[in-house]
Amino acid sequence: MDTFDWVATAVKILIVLVPLLSVAPVMAWVERRGSALMQNRKGPNRIGPLGLLQSIPDAIKFMGKEDPIPGHVEKFYYVLAPLASLIVPFLTFAVIPFASSMTIDGRVINFQIADLNVGFLFILAVGSLGVYGIIMAGWSSNNKYALLGSLRSSSQMISYELSMGLSVIGIVMAFSTVHLGEIARAQGEVLMTLGPLTIPKWGIFIQPLGFLIFLTTAFAETNRLPFDLPEGESELVAGYHLEYGSMKFALFMMAEYMNMAVASGFIASLYFGGWQMLPGMHSVLDVLGLSGLTFDIVRVAFEALSFLLKLCFFMWFFVWVRWTLPRFRYDQLMDFGWKVLLPLSLANIFITGVMIYYRWY
Repeated sequence: MDTFDWVATAVKILIVLVPLLSVAPVMAWVERRGSALMQNRKGPNRIGPLGLLQSIPDAIKFMGKEDPIPGHVEKFYYVLAPLASLIVPFLTFAVIPFASSMTIDGRVINFQIADLNVGFLFILAVGSLGVYGIIMAGWSSNNKYALLGSLRSSSQMISYELSMGLSVIGIVMAFSTVHLGEIARAQGEVLMTLGPLTIPKWGIFIQPLGFLIFLTTAFAETNRLPFDLPEGESELVAGYHLEYGSMKFALFMMAEYMNMAVASGFIASLYFGGWQMLPGMHSVLDVLGLSGLTFDIVRVAFEALSFLLKLCFFMWFFVWVRWTLPRFRYDQLMDFGWKVLLPLSLANIFITGVMIYYRWY
């Protein structure tokens, strides 16, 4: 790699790293204001307009609190667990494309940190490692509630990862690739035209059942309600992070919100066109009448904005569902994963194969 490649990679890392690190404080505010909105409360409203600056003193509190290590824990794994949980979302988001490529001085720049030809397989493989941080936290805490929470999480993630992986097979069959950039690019094609209405070839239109399965399993994989059994305050107090406080607890919270961002970006890339521009943006770009490098820069900015808006919608959807649906019982959660989602994901593969055979795509 020459200097140009190093600089381009560093810029892309900053573009991804800074928003990811900002996800936790922003989503903490969104979660509080969102729950207050749904429960007819005010929510945080003291620090800054609409309480927007509330996350700043919260962060200062986390960093300033005493952080003792309990004497009964396995210290090495106790400290390693939150770090292991935090690393996974950074690695997985690195392969998600947030804009199409552009050319500068004959050099092609792809707007993803790691342009892997097995992009979403990498996300599924590395994302499954997140359970190790939870297992380490539960076991090293030497606390029965924490251990039960980590055991719940491991069985839950194993159960739902199978359905998640199978649900994506339909997308692979429809687009004949596992490259996330190619999948996003293919969704820019037209699926059908109904009078003045043009329906793009987004994944949700060609794989509606696969989308519903994937969306459901994403909630289970991120341990969000109604699948937050590993935390289960009513019966496990706080679950796997019961013995954690101060910045170690904050790292677990950051990891959860960043995993939500990865899941939201993944859903947008597979089922909602990825960086494909939202309706109306192409018209705005045409009206501007730009050309050359300026056109490419504005185009990439519009594509990145489209991707960001789709990601933010699903981040809000995670909050919306949390304060809408009650928690499953544990036996209901396991039955739903094995007896409902798994057969549906297999049926989706069969239906997709039939549609491809008869050239309905």
